[in-house]
Parts: sequence; C-alpha cells; structure tokens
Amino acid sequence: MSDAELRTFFQRYIDALNAHEFHRMTEFVHDEVIMNGDPVKRDDVIAAQAAHTDAVPDFTWRVKDVAVDGDRVAARLFNRGTPAKEWFGVPATGATVEYAEYAFHKVRDGRFYEMNYLIDAQAVQRQLNP
Repeated sequence: MSDAELRTFFQRYIDALNAHEFHRMTEFVHDEVIMNGDPVKRDDVIAAQAAHTDAVPDFTWRVKDVAVDGDRVAARLFNRGTPAKEWFGVPATGATVEYAEYAFHKVRDGRFYEMNYLIDAQAVQRQLNP
C-alpha cells in the first residue's frame, strides 16, 4: 500500500469502529494477529472492541495524528464516551471520559497483522472516580 492508501485504510478502520460495525473487521484484520505482543484470533480482537462499546455505548475513536512508514501506521487518538456499566474496574457514575490512545499497527496483504496500542487506564479511572 502507498502512504495515501494506508492512511485511507486506517481511516476506514476507524470509521467502522465508530459505527460499531465490528463484523467488518474481516476487511481490516488478518485471521490471526499479534496484539500487544500476544498472538490472538480476529474474533478476540472483535470481542475486545465490542466489550468497550458494550460498557460504553457512545464510545468513539477520534484520530488526531497519523504517521505512515512503509507497512506501519502510528496514530494518536482521543477516545470518548460515557460508561453505562462497570468499565476498567470502576462502576458507571454518569461521568464522560476522554483519554489519549496511541496505536502502532503493521499491515501485510491489505490487513493488520500486528496491532499495538497504549492507553492511560489510570486517567480513565481518575475521571470516573474524581
């Protein structure tokens, strides 16, 4: 993929996440992927994504910055939502949270084969437990 194609691919992935169309992950994620260093199945990726929106029905991912280098895409995102049930070990309080996420993914044959992300779970907990 060219840099422009990879940027477009990543934005389509984010658009699918924001539409909560996790069934579309077959377009973006290989059957098996390395997620944060561990081999997992695509179904595990989908389950983790769905768990976020189950607990936080209005969860959104907003891309702030994207960098592309060969088969790699790095992004800084801001995620936002209001938990409707326990999330990150904190009961729902009605508080809306917003936090940064850093994603570093690798693409082969038009889909992610490695997905790494980092979020500040402590920032989420602080916002939910002021």
